Amino acid sequence: PLTLEEVRMLVELFYLPYHHGTLAQHLLEHFRWLWANSLSVGVPATAPDACGGTCWRGRAQLFQLLCTQICRLHSHFVSSAGRALLYDLHPYLWDIRNMLLAASAFVLWLGCRSITAPVLLGGDAEPWACRGGLFGELQALLPVGNSCDLFYHPPPLFPSSQLFLLRPLLPLDKEEASLNFSLGQTGQQLSSASALVGRLLGSFLSLSPEYMFVLEDEDGPCGYAAGALCAEGFLQQRDSSWLPAIRHKYPRDLGAGAAALGQDVLEEALLFFHADPPSIPLPVLRRFPSLVQLGTAPRVLDVGASRSLAICLLSALRANGSRGVFCQVSAADQQQLSFYSKLG
Repeated sequence: PLTLEEVRMLVELFYLPYHHGTLAQHLLEHFRWLWANSLSVGVPATAPDACGGTCWRGRAQLFQLLCTQICRLHSHFVSSAGRALLYDLHPYLWDIRNMLLAASAFVLWLGCRSITAPVLLGGDAEPWACRGGLFGELQALLPVGNSCDLFYHPPPLFPSSQLFLLRPLLPLDKEEASLNFSLGQTGQQLSSASALVGRLLGSFLSLSPEYMFVLEDEDGPCGYAAGALCAEGFLQQRDSSWLPAIRHKYPRDLGAGAAALGQDVLEEALLFFHADPPSIPLPVLRRFPSLVQLGTAPRVLDVGASRSLAICLLSALRANGSRGVFCQVSAADQQQLSFYSKLG
């Protein structure tokens, strides 16, 4: 059952229409301060950071702790509340959970990326762009806060107590993924799992790891978001250096017995490596300068977690000056088309 402290948290998140409880006030204060005093992103600080990096990291940890507590509150509430109360209050708590997944990962990204670029400030948002309450104030603080369609989605018909963690890619993740995507000493075998990693994320891991995020649940990684701030340069580097090296490392005939072994993923990856990538029209690159790619495992049924992935990646790109993004999807890939359509 919910504890007294969790009930108190629930009340403070939705205290009064124009007055936040103590917990909500702390969330907003920490987020505003961390965003204004970021060590890594070139955002003009509105208040001098007298404490240096130690002070920033300490407040970042406090913010992460509050976000984690609220995510657990959502999970416990779904498991414990009576049906009538659950269906009345769940949409509001689900919204806050999704927003804090994105805000928490964005703060982590601010603290671990040594990137300096001017933030691209947008104009004043229309009054209808942001909703009210804590959700609306957090939305307005994120770099993509004016994109109202990105933040609205109906809650699931069947609430889930599944816990998620959203975070940026860490150096250890990159090393592990790169190790899995290696041929070994003999250079004669490539597993289906590592082939899938290489096909989906190999170029991003090598050329743009600073814009990668990982979604995890109780069973481990279950989703990813990857981006390239300057798609034109990224694609040129991919085609001129990364793809030739991969083709040399994984020759076309490596998958000769793939179908017989039931390794369809391996065969598909090798075809992908050796096919000529489609060219992107220059007007697209001029209007949408950044490339994004997202995906989740079939077990992730909560579209809110996928939406948090998108919000976090787009916030990171926007914070460093991107004014638009595009993604590449095969016309025959109905699963990915459906996934992106659900994200809006």
